[in-house]
Amino acid sequence: MHGAWGATLINDTETERMMAELVSPLADVADISNDRLKIHIVRDDDFNAFVAGGDDVYVYTGLLKQIKTPGALQAVIAHELGHTLGGHMAQMSQRMNAEMKRSMLIQALGIGLMVVGGNPSLGAGVLAGSSGVVQQSMLAFTRDEERIADNMGVNLMCEAGLDPNGFITVLEQMRDMTGVLESKINPNRINHPLTTERLANVREQIAQKKDTKKATNKPDIDGYELVRAKLIGYLDSFEHVLEMYPYTDKSNPALYARAIANMRGGNLDMARIGTQTLISRMPNNPYFYELLGDIEYQFGHYDDSIVSYEKALELAGDAPQIQTALALVLTERKKADDNKRAIELAKRALLHESAPLTYWVLARAYGDNDGGRYAWAMAEYSMLINKEADAKKYAKQAQKALKKNDAEYIKAGDILKHKSK
Repeated sequence: MHGAWGATLINDTETERMMAELVSPLADVADISNDRLKIHIVRDDDFNAFVAGGDDVYVYTGLLKQIKTPGALQAVIAHELGHTLGGHMAQMSQRMNAEMKRSMLIQALGIGLMVVGGNPSLGAGVLAGSSGVVQQSMLAFTRDEERIADNMGVNLMCEAGLDPNGFITVLEQMRDMTGVLESKINPNRINHPLTTERLANVREQIAQKKDTKKATNKPDIDGYELVRAKLIGYLDSFEHVLEMYPYTDKSNPALYARAIANMRGGNLDMARIGTQTLISRMPNNPYFYELLGDIEYQFGHYDDSIVSYEKALELAGDAPQIQTALALVLTERKKADDNKRAIELAKRALLHESAPLTYWVLARAYGDNDGGRYAWAMAEYSMLINKEADAKKYAKQAQKALKKNDAEYIKAGDILKHKSK
C-alpha cells in the first residue's frame, strides 16, 4: 500500500461491464443481488483488490493489467468475498467503504482524460486519509482468516460453475512476485500467511473437489484481453505499450492498445487507422466506435465524432460515459438543437450514475440560456469534486434564478443544507 494516495476511480463502460460479468456469478452464489453490487475500478498500479461493505468491490488497475486470465481475476474477487462472508473486519470494511466513497473522484477514460473546453480540475483529486484505513485492514487478516477466505473462495468458484484453478494461477503469480522477499521471512515470526502456504492449502482444497475440469461458466477471455489492452493503452507509457504490444503483434488487443496510445500521443492518423481496422474486424463492438468518436473529436471533426458516438450508443444501449461524451461534442459543435440534445443525453446518463464530467457537460449545455440550471449543475459538479464552498456559492445563485417549485431549486437547497462530516 502507498503511504499517501493520489488515486481516482476509473469510469469506463467497457471495463465496468466486463467486471460485472465476471463478478456476477460469484455474487449470485454469495447471495448479493446484482442491483446492490457495485464495481469500482481504482486507478493505482498496486496488485490489489478488496470488498468493502459487502456490496462494493474495489479492483485496482494494477491488478487488471497484470493478471492475464479472467479466471484468476475471479479467484481474487472470490477470495475477497470470502473475507466478507467470513465476517472478517466487518466494521473496518464498512469504514473503509465510507472513506473511499467520500474521498475519491471519478475520472473517465477516453474523452475524460483530455483537456476539454477548460474543464476545471477534473480527475485531479486526492484520496486523503484513507490509505491508513486500507493498510490496517490488509494487515489485519491472520493465517486463519486468509485460509478461511481462500477456502470459501474456492467453494464460491465451484458453486458458481467457475474453474477454481484460477486460485492457483493468481497465487503462483503472487509467489513469483514476492518469492525472494518471502524466502527471507521466518513464517513463525509473522501472523500473516506466506503465499507458499496459501498455495499449498488451495491446491489441497481443489484436489478434494470433484469435476473441477468441467466448469460450466466460462468467462469471456477475448473481452478480458481487450479491457487489459485498453487500460494499458490509456494508463501506461507509450514505450511500455509497445513493449507489451509490439507492431509485429496484429491481434485485436494489440491494435486496441496501440490505437489508444497513439491517440494519447497525438498521432491521430495512426490511431484512426488502427481503430478502423478493429471496426472492420468486429463491426458490432460499440467501444471501437467510442474510441473513433474520441479520435475524431481530437481532430476537431465534430460531425464524424457524433456519428461514431451515435453508433456506439446504438450498439451499447444505455451507456452513461458514451452519452456524456456525445453530449460534450454536441456542446462544442453548437448547431441548432445541439444543446437541447446534450441536456437530454446528460440527464439520461445521470439516471445511472452521478459523474462529475456529466454535470459539468450539463452545465455547459445550459450555459447562458438557463443561468439557474447552469448554476445548479455546477453546484452538483463542485460537490462531487469535494469543493463544497464553490458548490454552495453556485447553489445560492441557482435558487436566486429558479422558481421554488423547480426540481433544481429543491436540489440546490439540499446542497445548501449539506454539512461536512
